[in-house]
Amino acid sequence: MIHFVGAGPGAADLITLRGHRLLTQADVVIYAGSLVNPELLKYTKPSCRIYNSASMTLEEVVSVMRQAEKEQQMTVRLHTGDPSVYGAIREQMDLLDKYSIAYDVVPGVSSFCGAAAALNAEYTLPGVSQSVIITRMAGRTPVPEKEEIALLASHQATMVVFLSTGMLEQLSERLLAGGYPADTPAAIVYKATWKEEKVCRCTVASLAQTANTHNITKTALIIVGNCLGDAYDRSMLYHPAFSHEFRKGTDS
Repeated sequence: MIHFVGAGPGAADLITLRGHRLLTQADVVIYAGSLVNPELLKYTKPSCRIYNSASMTLEEVVSVMRQAEKEQQMTVRLHTGDPSVYGAIREQMDLLDKYSIAYDVVPGVSSFCGAAAALNAEYTLPGVSQSVIITRMAGRTPVPEKEEIALLASHQATMVVFLSTGMLEQLSERLLAGGYPADTPAAIVYKATWKEEKVCRCTVASLAQTANTHNITKTALIIVGNCLGDAYDRSMLYHPAFSHEFRKGTDS
């Protein structure tokens, strides 16, 4: 059996209970390189064979899985954050289907949630934004034309931008082109929930300058939107005048 496990955003104690249990039981662990906290590997048993996928191809990863299956061993494929977000798991699962190897997925805490925690932020503030756009800049790997940053920015929703720390000047340009005012609140969160975590608040216009000042070149998330500001509407859910299934609202 192959278990795709979300390692969480960084801190070793943010892996799920299920993920932790599978790590302690695994005969083979293939982990996603420097993106996964090495502290998590200490949960494995002494006999566990551990592979760093940073230097491996898809075919090599699946070859290790197939060999483990032949030996009737259990494999954990340990991905950073949640496997469904930039985890490249579909191509692995398709090959496992081809070889009739069973697998499942254990969700994890994504780094975009870890970044919100670091910022003490609520992405979906009433009256500000009720949508969160998770995206990335086009680089060596392209993005679909309809998902170009300026087009997404036109919605003025909360945006969380992955894999783009080295392109912050271009990111600012595209956000401004999409309609964000230059003084729109933004933040750079470096290694959210890790011991090295660094939180830098700035604006859309000052993203690149802020990263340069704090020597941040990779492994950071960019958060953009007025959810980082001070103005918002009170939630109706807890308003005394709002009725719902569990509470009758008052008229006063």
